[in-house]
Amino acid sequence: MRSDIDQLMQEQGMDVLLVTGSAQHNAMMTYFTGAVHVSDADLIKKRGCDAVLFCNAMEREEGALSGLKVIPYSKYPMSELAAEAHGDFVEAYAIRYEKMFKELGIESGSVAVYGQKEVGLMHSVFLRLEKRMPRLTFSGFMRDEILLQAMMTKEADELEHIRHMGKVTTEVVGRTADFLTGHKAKNDMLVHADGSPLLIGEVKQKINLWLAEGGAENPEGTIFAIGRDAGVPHNMGKNNDILRLGQTIVYDIYPCEPGGGYFYDFTRTWCLGYATDEILKLYEDVRSTYEILISELRVGQNFCDSQKRTCELFEARGHVTIMTNEAAQSGYVHSVGHGIGLQVHEKPWSTMIHPSPTDVLAPGSVFTMEPGLYYPEKGMGVRIEDSYTAHADGRIELLADYPYDLILPVK
Repeated sequence: MRSDIDQLMQEQGMDVLLVTGSAQHNAMMTYFTGAVHVSDADLIKKRGCDAVLFCNAMEREEGALSGLKVIPYSKYPMSELAAEAHGDFVEAYAIRYEKMFKELGIESGSVAVYGQKEVGLMHSVFLRLEKRMPRLTFSGFMRDEILLQAMMTKEADELEHIRHMGKVTTEVVGRTADFLTGHKAKNDMLVHADGSPLLIGEVKQKINLWLAEGGAENPEGTIFAIGRDAGVPHNMGKNNDILRLGQTIVYDIYPCEPGGGYFYDFTRTWCLGYATDEILKLYEDVRSTYEILISELRVGQNFCDSQKRTCELFEARGHVTIMTNEAAQSGYVHSVGHGIGLQVHEKPWSTMIHPSPTDVLAPGSVFTMEPGLYYPEKGMGVRIEDSYTAHADGRIELLADYPYDLILPVK
C-alpha cells in the first residue's frame, strides 16, 4: 500500500523516487497522481516526505487534481537553461533536473527511477546529471521491491475499481457469446445472413465497441484466437480467420479504466457447436486442474507454490511442463498467474525461475489464476482464467463470476 513506500525505500537503500512521463497509461505515475490529464511530468519523492509533481504550466490545474504540490516547469525557463548549456538541450534538461532536486533539498543519495519517457534521451540526461551532481546515484530494478511491492496490496477503493472492471469485462464476454450464437452455421462455419463467413476481426471490432460503451479501454488488445493459433498462448488471433465449428477459441480479455486506470484479466475457451473427444479431454484436464488449484489457495502462501503444483498436476495427466522442460512449446508453457492492478501484469509473480519471498498472496493482493494446455501441432489450446483477491480473514474472493461452458450452441 502507499503507506508502505517509505519503509520499502529504506529497506532497499533508496533515498529518493523519481517517476517520469505522463499520468496516462503510466502505472507508477498514476499510482501517485490518479488518472489526471498531465501529459509530461516528473514526480520526485524524498523518503519521509510527500511527493512533488513538476509539470507544464498549462497542465498545472490538472496536476493539482492529484492533491500533490505542483511546481510548473516554467519556474526554470528553458531559454535560460539552454543559454546556460550553450545550446546543448540534453545539458539543459540535466540542469533543470539539478534545479528540481535542489529545490527539494536533495543533493546526495540513491535515486530509484521509474516511468515512461524516451529511453535514449533519459539515458543521456542522467549521465549528464550524474556529472553535475556526483553525490547522486540513479538505479532501476530487475525485480522492483518498492513501488511494485507497495502496489501489490490494494486499498479498499482500489479493489472496488477492479471489481467494477470485472463486471464490465464479463458483461462484454457475455455479449460476445450472444453475438456468436446469434449467427447460423453453414459448411461448418459461422456466417452472416448473406452467407459470407464471420471473421475474427469483426468480433474484435464488436468487443472494442462494447468495452467503450461500458466505459473501458483496450490498450493492449484482445486475444481471440482459433484452432492452431489457440495453441500459442499469446497469439492474438488473425483478423481474417473464419469462425469455424468444433475448434478451440481462446478468448483472453484484459481491459482497463480510461486513461490507464485499473485492469481486469479474464479468459475462457469456447468451441462453436461441438467439441471433439480430444478437445473435451484437454478441457477436462485444464478445468479439473484449475478447480484443484483454487481449492488449495491459501492467504499468505508464496505464489510460486501454485506454479509448482500446476506443473505436478499436469504432468500427472501426461503433459509436458516447463518444470521439466523449460523450453517446452507444447503442453504447459507459462506461469499460472500474476498480480493485476494499474498494470495488467504485476506482483505477485508466480514464476519459479526467479522466485521472491515477497511474491505472496498477501491480504489485499489481486491476482489471476490461469492454467492452460497448448498443442499448436494438433490445432488446439485451452486456458481458463479468473481474477481473485486475498482477504485478511483467510478468504480468497473471486472478483467476477462467469460460466465455464466449453461449447457454445449454434443453429
